[in-house]
Amino acid sequence: MISFIVSIVVLVGGYFVYGNYIEKKFGVDTNRPTPAISKQDGVDFVPLALGKIFLIQFLNIAGLGPIFGAIAGGLWGPVAFLWIVFGSIFAGAVHDYFSGMLSIRHNGDSIPEIVGKYLGTGVKYFMRVFSVVLLILVGVVFVKGPATILYELTGVSVSVLVIIIFVYYLLATMIPIDKLIGKVYPLFGLSLLVMAVGLFFALLFQDYAIPELSLQNLKNMHSNPEIYPVFPLLFITIACGAISGFHSTQSPLMARCISNESQGKKVFFGAMITEGIVALIWAAMAMAFFGGVEKLGETMAQEGHNAAWVVNIICNTTLGKIGGVLAVFGVVAAPITSGDTAFRSARLTIADACNFNQSSIFKRLMVTVPIFLVAIGLTQIDFAIIWRYFGWSNQMLATVVLWAIAVYVKQQNKSTWFILIPAAFMTAVVTTYILVTPEGLQLDYKLSYTLGIIVALGLSFWFLFSKGKNEFVLGKREQ
Repeated sequence: MISFIVSIVVLVGGYFVYGNYIEKKFGVDTNRPTPAISKQDGVDFVPLALGKIFLIQFLNIAGLGPIFGAIAGGLWGPVAFLWIVFGSIFAGAVHDYFSGMLSIRHNGDSIPEIVGKYLGTGVKYFMRVFSVVLLILVGVVFVKGPATILYELTGVSVSVLVIIIFVYYLLATMIPIDKLIGKVYPLFGLSLLVMAVGLFFALLFQDYAIPELSLQNLKNMHSNPEIYPVFPLLFITIACGAISGFHSTQSPLMARCISNESQGKKVFFGAMITEGIVALIWAAMAMAFFGGVEKLGETMAQEGHNAAWVVNIICNTTLGKIGGVLAVFGVVAAPITSGDTAFRSARLTIADACNFNQSSIFKRLMVTVPIFLVAIGLTQIDFAIIWRYFGWSNQMLATVVLWAIAVYVKQQNKSTWFILIPAAFMTAVVTTYILVTPEGLQLDYKLSYTLGIIVALGLSFWFLFSKGKNEFVLGKREQ
């Protein structure tokens, strides 16, 4: 319990101490008009109240990520606490804050356009395709998953439910952000927080023993440690609870709704720290509820005992009838809200790439309809294999964004250590993962992490010792 409480305190302290440091590093200008004011169009660029923006941002970046990822991360034991805490503060929150604030500084641009300004035109084109594919995959999976769960609850045909969810997605993708998302999402975000708070008090006052983060427990406690090494698998498994590239696709949505740069720390840095706390609670509860890490592994290994099952049984047991309602929200509403904002981000990414104004409904339809035709086609494919690459792709996106931020900071003639360290670390993670796993080249583990470290160090030295501020780019840099 002590490790858990200390971790919560460190996360909260990280918001105030390190958050202030990062805010000063960026250099907030409270007198500079934000895109929500200068480009207000009543559709995507719409000033919203700070409380709404925070809850929407939190829900957009969270969804099921800090729940399912944290439950799976608990299989490695208390070492997961370290990644959630330090990953959230020093990597995820910095990544989210800068991706959101740079979007504000660049007129609300989507993340591929921002990356292109700092890593070159070639990377921008790659990121446009990579981001849209990733967003459509997220949207499609968050159609089939909730539809299957709703079928089990209602008996309505999965095909009918898929159509209903797609219709909702189509509307949510095109309707002005303040008309649907701005009204409903804050309530969903609040519900997700209520569920986490309820579990927090259950951990404190009910008879649960959370494994301590001691020297004895600072090891890989997974039931198959040789197959599932902490590095790099833990850092891919717990993504949204520490750092996630998907967040960088979502931050520009709220960057278009912030009316003053001073709100950035509360919205972007604050939402990520909040998500880290939620992930910490779920990781602790997963380990404690079943009687320890070993028992968690045995339970999860049984047929049908996936993360959704864990959420349902924990909520119903610890929170009663209210917990049952919140569990349904957690495994149905949360992924749906992530799915529709994924499609909305895909529309805006394509529109930004084509410089296609989105103020009229007809122009929004021209971009949205092709996206949904592709998505509907993809629902007919078995995602069992494709989705195995999602975790890596998600963290690869985060890594590219971190390097883009590093170049931006260097161009501002500021110290870059605070962004260089997480960028290099995540480079080692994604490189090692794709080299060692079955989804990748299946190379020897020692060789893989050695090569991962070499690649990370190589990029770091290239970045540090490049002759000019603009030399560290892949392709011609945009002016």
